[in-house]
Amino acid sequence: MASNALANRRSVMNLFTSPSCPYCHLARIVLAEKDITFEAIDVDLSNPPEDLSELNPYNTVPTLIDRDLVLYDSRVIVEYLDERFPHPPLMPVDPVSRAKTRLALHRVEKDWFPLMHDILTKGEKTAAKARKMLRESIISSNELFKVLPFFLSEDYSLVDATIAPLLWRLSVMGIELPDEAKAVTDYAQRIFEREAFQLSLTETEREMHL
Repeated sequence: MASNALANRRSVMNLFTSPSCPYCHLARIVLAEKDITFEAIDVDLSNPPEDLSELNPYNTVPTLIDRDLVLYDSRVIVEYLDERFPHPPLMPVDPVSRAKTRLALHRVEKDWFPLMHDILTKGEKTAAKARKMLRESIISSNELFKVLPFFLSEDYSLVDATIAPLLWRLSVMGIELPDEAKAVTDYAQRIFEREAFQLSLTETEREMHL
């Protein structure tokens, strides 16, 4: 009975999401890692539904609704999910490790995600420059991916969940990694093979690797 009650409690979550948005993909990865039941509400970003604008003043996705709580920033959403459903933990327990993890997240979100955004949404001149910068930055980070099974950690964390949508989109962005980035390629394969990652994929995202 208790497990049914828990399932019912979890099932009230709704996620406004876009099938190809990397930030939405991040939220879906964490929901899958936590085995949280939720209802996905697909949003056409060129014509968002009225109820989204009523819930979220920025009219953006992902937007998570958990009963009376509305969250609309991917970083806020995934940290909330990790605290609300603590098993398996996706952030370290001790303050020093948590700070290091947050710093790694900050670097990925400030250094790599804006370049991905430019490649996927801007004109060819801007995209070409961003493509070159992102490729070089990933290659230069190869040694960091060699050290441990996950990104600078023995355990899967929010950093891995954040990097995964970007690495999954490399082919769509026209980025092919050379042999000198083999550690990144091997890491990506490990991440992509996780059951939760496979469950997180939309049909649109699966088609990125066809």
